[in-house]
Amino acid sequence: MAWNLLLTSDIGLLSLFTILFIIVMAAYLFRFARRHMAEDEQRAGIRHGR
Repeated sequence: MAWNLLLTSDIGLLSLFTILFIIVMAAYLFRFARRHMAEDEQRAGIRHGR
């Protein structure tokens, strides 16, 4: 019954969309942070002669 309510009611669909949006945003922020940390490490290594 819970799945039926989640997938058929307006509030259920809005909740599902919100959950999926949060998961996608977390994945994006994780990748963004890792990419920029790697760039900062490369820049720091170049400046310090590593």
